Amino acid sequence: MRLSILVFDGFTALDAVGGYEVLQWIPDLEVEFVGKESGIYAADGGRLGLLAYRSLEEAKGCDILYVPGGPGGFVAQRDPEILGFIRNAHDSSKWTVGICNGVEILARAGVLEGVEVTTNYNCREIVADLGATVLPRRYHRDGKIITGAGVSASIDTGLFLADIIAGREAAEAIQFGIEYYPDPPFGPKVADEASDRAKCAVAGFERNFEAVLASRAPPFSAIGISGSS
Repeated sequence: MRLSILVFDGFTALDAVGGYEVLQWIPDLEVEFVGKESGIYAADGGRLGLLAYRSLEEAKGCDILYVPGGPGGFVAQRDPEILGFIRNAHDSSKWTVGICNGVEILARAGVLEGVEVTTNYNCREIVADLGATVLPRRYHRDGKIITGAGVSASIDTGLFLADIIAGREAAEAIQFGIEYYPDPPFGPKVADEASDRAKCAVAGFERNFEAVLASRAPPFSAIGISGSS
């Protein structure tokens, strides 16, 4: 069984790595990161990168398609090559996973029409407008499509899928292995109850990120490493 995790410049690290850290422990699961081209893709902060060692052209099929989000997703969702890859991979996948606004990318690819999903707080209305039924949940399954809310929900979503594939005993062992028993030091327990100040700060960052992405130097060029762009 193969897990293919899509990456693009400006992805949110935990969107991708949270699920990876859980799912990589499923026995006999092959894991790969894929991008438009092979190479390093910078996360939204520009200081961490993931290596896509297969291009979309090379990654012809997978059992689990995993699409993270991040501010760079607002650019990725307009890329015909990425959307075409998602459509083709989804057609043959056993499971399709979307995290955060990666769910919006799935919707833009046309694979969520009439599907019940969850997604990032700021994307709920957009995803609903694209034909999905959006539920305010941490993670959700509708058929072979499994979706997670914002960022850290990638871990919950990964554990949910691990339970389905490998069984409860294995999933609980993975949860213990990564010591995932969240107890945040402050704030509400759900995104809906966050302060207006926090919501505005995040929305402002996401609104301005496309300009930041366009203006920043190629990833890691300052230390002599070639990125993907």
